[in-house]
Amino acid sequence: MQFVIEHLSKRFEQKEVLKDIDFTFQEGKIYGLLGRNGAGKTTLFNCLNRDLKADGGSFFLDEDGVRREVSAEDIGYVLSTPTVPEFLTGREFLKFFLDINEGSIQNLKPLDEYFDRMSIAPEDRDKLLKDYSHGMKNKMQMLINIIAQPKILLLDEPLTSLDVVVAEEMKQLLRSLKEGRVTIFSTHIMDLALDLCDEIVLLSHGELEVVEKSNLDSQEFKEKIIAALKEETYA
Repeated sequence: MQFVIEHLSKRFEQKEVLKDIDFTFQEGKIYGLLGRNGAGKTTLFNCLNRDLKADGGSFFLDEDGVRREVSAEDIGYVLSTPTVPEFLTGREFLKFFLDINEGSIQNLKPLDEYFDRMSIAPEDRDKLLKDYSHGMKNKMQMLINIIAQPKILLLDEPLTSLDVVVAEEMKQLLRSLKEGRVTIFSTHIMDLALDLCDEIVLLSHGELEVVEKSNLDSQEFKEKIIAALKEETYA
């Protein structure tokens, strides 16, 4: 499977944020979408998730040479700031999600098995989500996207504000889930991208540029990345 973007563009007044983007993502890999704050990473994700209407271009899935439109069910989107219904408990939220998606979720499991997978302690499962920490809300947001098994998983700076232990748990989870899907991990932290991702893609001046994997650990590579990102300007 391939996720193909063709000639995608987006402008806000005088600022051209995305410029005729062409890129092909391969399944089974975690792509690090690396760019400075304000470079357009979230704009790109919002266009792919259809929360924003792109000004031009298209994107589609290529499955064994058969091209088809990306449906809402194909995309999972984990926001940098978790959005969960804070008036529900963790258990109520998970049960509600499973109930409304019962027809499309394969191999349904008992609720506590899902909580166990995300290392959410038994005493926290019946707390209101408003009383969850940022990291726990992030885990719940990640959990429902994992259960839905999307073909494309968009992660918008999901680890930036997590503590060391939770961030490491999430990285291990993402590595275990990458087969059979395209995972695009947005970040402005280079070392995080190098640690987690199979491929690095720069978003600079509204364009995507892949960086050869053979160079990922070299100082020359890091200097190239920094130089490219330093050139980014904002209108």
